Amino acid sequence: MERQGVDMPHVECKDQELQPLGESKERQQCEESREDEAGRGSASANRQLMMLEGKSGSYFSSLESSIDNLKKRAQELIENINESRQKDHALMTNFRDSLKIKVSDLTEKLEERMYQIYNHHNKIIQDKLQEFTQKMTKISNLETELKQVCHTVETVYKDLCIQPEATTLEEEQAHKDGEC
Repeated sequence: MERQGVDMPHVECKDQELQPLGESKERQQCEESREDEAGRGSASANRQLMMLEGKSGSYFSSLESSIDNLKKRAQELIENINESRQKDHALMTNFRDSLKIKVSDLTEKLEERMYQIYNHHNKIIQDKLQEFTQKMTKISNLETELKQVCHTVETVYKDLCIQPEATTLEEEQAHKDGEC
């Protein structure tokens, strides 16, 4: 197959570069549309800027509104926390007061019970002391009786054992003291 081509005239232009035909028309059209857009673009940009400012104004006002809402919400949360803390403090104060009352009541009951136990022990001790006193009195009486019996036995012994030898009073006294 043979290649078919289109004959193009060769034209020389000073200070211009040679460009293929198809590209030059497209470039011209692009440049023209750019110039038109630049003219129209500034007007379009102005319109977009105004629309953006309107949108941004409403955006910023809604943003400020959101920030204000967040501030209000944060303040409400802080107030809720403070109220909760006050309630907790009141609850702990009431708990402490009721605990003090209960502890005081229990202390009084314990003290009363201790006094009852003390009274019971005092009665037991009094009974034991009275019994001890009675026994000591009985022992003292028995001791007195025993001394009398010893003295009587000693006298009887002396009477039975009298020897012709005379005993001196001192020996008798020493003898009495030694036996009893």
